[in-house]
Amino acid sequence: METLGQDLETMRRVPLAPEHVDAICAIGGEKFYPAGSIVMEIGEPMDRFVYILEGEIEVVNPYTGERLLPSALGPTQFMGEIAFLNRGTNYLRMRASMDTRVIEAPRAGMLELMSRVPELSDHLITVFAARRRKQFELGNAAVKVVGADRDAGVQAVERFLSRNRIPFKSYDLDATDAQSLEVCSLIGHEPAVLLGSGNRLEDPTPRKVAQYLGLDLDICSRRTYDLVIVGGGPAGVAAAVYAGSEGIEALVVEDTAVGGQAGTSSRIENYMGFPTGISGTDLTWRGQVQAMKFGTRFVMPRRVEAMSRRADGAYCLTLDDGDELCARAVLVATGVQYRRLPLEHLEELEGAGIFYSATEMEARFCAKTEAVVIGGGNSAGQAAMYLSRAASHVHLVVRSGSLAASMSSYLSQRLEADPRVTIHYHSEVTALHGETWLEGLTLKTGQSERRIDTRALFIMIGAAPNTGWLSGLAATDAKGFVLTGAAAGQGDDYATTAPGIFAVGDVRAGSVKRVASAVGEGSVVVSRIWQYLEDSRPQVG
Repeated sequence: METLGQDLETMRRVPLAPEHVDAICAIGGEKFYPAGSIVMEIGEPMDRFVYILEGEIEVVNPYTGERLLPSALGPTQFMGEIAFLNRGTNYLRMRASMDTRVIEAPRAGMLELMSRVPELSDHLITVFAARRRKQFELGNAAVKVVGADRDAGVQAVERFLSRNRIPFKSYDLDATDAQSLEVCSLIGHEPAVLLGSGNRLEDPTPRKVAQYLGLDLDICSRRTYDLVIVGGGPAGVAAAVYAGSEGIEALVVEDTAVGGQAGTSSRIENYMGFPTGISGTDLTWRGQVQAMKFGTRFVMPRRVEAMSRRADGAYCLTLDDGDELCARAVLVATGVQYRRLPLEHLEELEGAGIFYSATEMEARFCAKTEAVVIGGGNSAGQAAMYLSRAASHVHLVVRSGSLAASMSSYLSQRLEADPRVTIHYHSEVTALHGETWLEGLTLKTGQSERRIDTRALFIMIGAAPNTGWLSGLAATDAKGFVLTGAAAGQGDDYATTAPGIFAVGDVRAGSVKRVASAVGEGSVVVSRIWQYLEDSRPQVG
């Protein structure tokens, strides 16, 4: 299955071309670091590109001060990883292990150079992505998550980091290895999130971690944007790529994690170009990297709560915490969210055995227990197949008597043939059992009921659109889906009833609920947005 970047260990090391080095020298300046000095600290924004001329730069363990990795960066190599594109936060302490001479170039200048020299851009992004993959797999970063299986707040942070492919290290409070015992002793063997060199985050939330990592950008301190894309699912990310490539100054606002509902899919096999499959998170992460390369910025986790229109025709969006940002055009790509079941104690057990996504993070809670998945769509089917590798058995609960109308044929056939999966047709969950963590549930099939002992329930049922924030500016149908095209009295398929507001993806009334369709709509709509921006641009002189 395709992953988020190449394997750094098996990549052939290729130095930058001499002409590329000359171009970097032309926009940068030489700097000397004596042995033992810090070149870049944890928490520092990645606003400079560092190319090594002489010497060596090593990664330092912030807790011991010793070298963290066996290898180091030497002459003809460069520092940085994919967060450089978005001026993200540096996750690793970098130190000169000997007298070192480098060229440092400003980030803005490097991005402009990369836009002019695609060969240089391809080289840097390939290495940056491979480094992010290595950091993510090894957990070499400043963020340490302890006891996610016991605290819903800590678990929410871990889910946010995992879905956004941000490197972190997870520790089990019951682990007995030396490193886990050392970390757990620092925080008194209680669930916690540690930032930097042992800074404990009080009342951990994804927003607080995002602020530390530079993901919660200073977005409200500048002039009006050309375009704000609300929603970072496949449609929003595709629009972000094409907007950036067309020179549209765009910002993506995402309230949870880039990937949207597709990001909860562990394996997508019917998306063209990936014959061995790809996870929804990795697919949209690749798109995010492309968009950032073209200059589109992403801010998360921020939620749009309301919108108004200014006298000049621009729209102002009110975010959580009362922040406001404005744009000449708005793209609604908020998709849909799974509905909750009307079950007693559901809210108390969310994150404590009840989940709405099935990724590797949630799968680990399925070890040595049976897992139950509710839903008859592709997301539910993919979750059941994926979880069957970790759980002792998987129960798929379907209200109807068949999967044919709601699930792809290849997926339903696999499920029906898999002895690790039992499909319960004409069934529903009627009760939950457990106080601090889910311990079981009652399954009703026809007139009979049975208890299934489980510590992992995945709810993936019918979805509702995220459109309340539109504040009535763009019309929706009775279910809340945005009206576009002919239904909105427009000749453009993606135009809404409000000028300058467009909608794509699952949130659009009548859309095809498939990843490929969302990507297609997100890419096509940009040409319409570009034309609208040109037609509505104030005339000078």
